[in-house]
Amino acid sequence: MHTLVFLSTRQVLQCQPAACQALPLLPRELFPLLFKVAFMDKKTVVLRELVHTWPFPLLSFQQLLQECAHCSRALLQERPSTESMQAVILGLTARLHAPETEAGTQPLCRKHALRVLDMTGLLDDGVEQDPGTMSMWDCTAAVARTCIAQQQGGAGEPGLAPVPVEVRVDLRVNRASYAFLREALRSSVGSPLRLCCRDLRAEDLPMRNTVALLQLLDAGCLRRVDLRFNNLGLRGLSVIIPHVARFQHLASLRLHYVHGDSRQPSVDGEDNFRYFLAQMGRFTRLRELSMGSSLLSGRLDQLLSTLQSPLESLELAFCALLPEDLRFLARSPHAVHLKKLDLSGNDLSGSQLEPFQGLLQAAAATLLHLELTECQLADTQLLATLPVLTRCTSLRYLGLYGNPLSMAGLKELLRDSAVQAELRTVVHPFPVDCYEGLPWPPPASVLLEASINEEKFARVEAELHQLLLASGRAHVLWTTDIYGRLAADYFSL
Repeated sequence: MHTLVFLSTRQVLQCQPAACQALPLLPRELFPLLFKVAFMDKKTVVLRELVHTWPFPLLSFQQLLQECAHCSRALLQERPSTESMQAVILGLTARLHAPETEAGTQPLCRKHALRVLDMTGLLDDGVEQDPGTMSMWDCTAAVARTCIAQQQGGAGEPGLAPVPVEVRVDLRVNRASYAFLREALRSSVGSPLRLCCRDLRAEDLPMRNTVALLQLLDAGCLRRVDLRFNNLGLRGLSVIIPHVARFQHLASLRLHYVHGDSRQPSVDGEDNFRYFLAQMGRFTRLRELSMGSSLLSGRLDQLLSTLQSPLESLELAFCALLPEDLRFLARSPHAVHLKKLDLSGNDLSGSQLEPFQGLLQAAAATLLHLELTECQLADTQLLATLPVLTRCTSLRYLGLYGNPLSMAGLKELLRDSAVQAELRTVVHPFPVDCYEGLPWPPPASVLLEASINEEKFARVEAELHQLLLASGRAHVLWTTDIYGRLAADYFSL
């Protein structure tokens, strides 16, 4: 539903030239709603003028494009329109080039001039995009081009220094865009348009390029470093990690494929690991650590003991964890603070089951998101774990895809989870009843690749749906679609 104020604002913006002329006469308290409506309806002329004449020190996408009292639509959960994003950037450029007295019919007072344009928090779902929307790659490129053009073209008239504006963005970079982005970061140094990265995601980037990029980032702004598909190994990581550790405000560190290099003598590998641990001890505000596909068998205690503060999000997917790793984690200070835990790809069916249950018990009071994809959990293990799993009363998300569970096991889970009032999503596997000629125990690869009996599975879905309706939980999503829902980001929990 829309309020009368929202509907009136939308009507005012129908004639864009008239709306632009009226902006200086409107109360500045209306500007936030004007921005949301103009962004939503692609009123690009008005949107550009709004940024050009913005009367507050901060223009934040996260504040302006969220659900509000006048409109329930949360634009941050949608891909941003290319037209609207370009209009914002053009408005910023116009503001930097215009004399202070030119914006609108009133002078721009330096005391209230725009100082920060926060464009962080835009949706980045990684799927094929609509041509009319912008991905994070596109946003990164658009802002980078603006920074480079600003430095090359200068700003303002002679004798009139523009008010500097800090542009906060989330940056994605790969081999193809590295040189371009590096030039943009260099151009923003000493420029009235200062590029400030909040979250950095670098994919398939050589070690030397990663280091060069990290050296250009503002130590006071960076919140997350995410290095993907780099396959650094311990040798490469020991070179990069001291450059990451200088970011004292870093809250999230996402690394992958941290393991020894078989081409190195083992003594070098141990030296590199010890150096990596020493650098990890420099972080004072780290709250999320992701070490996916890293060989951490029997070494989790060494890694987590170096951290200065307890983690709230820990992702250890496909890390070949041993029972002693899970026992240590359950006893560590981290367990009682965990909001998100990902143990996907670790076999929890044998001797790991009991320490895993101990870990769940330790984290029960805080856990919101639990991911257990491909953990070899059959009905026996699931039923043995249900008493402690249902003590996680704040749990919102449970991921069980790729486990050999039957329809009977899923029904038991559905019934017992009724006490978990906050649970909203369960990603479950195709029941083993729906496969033909399945070997036992079935490897995860077979569960993921073998064909299922569609008729049987349709009956399973219908029965699960009826059970949810009968228990008054139609709002809870039970699905096998692991791609249809974005993984919960730690910062959104």
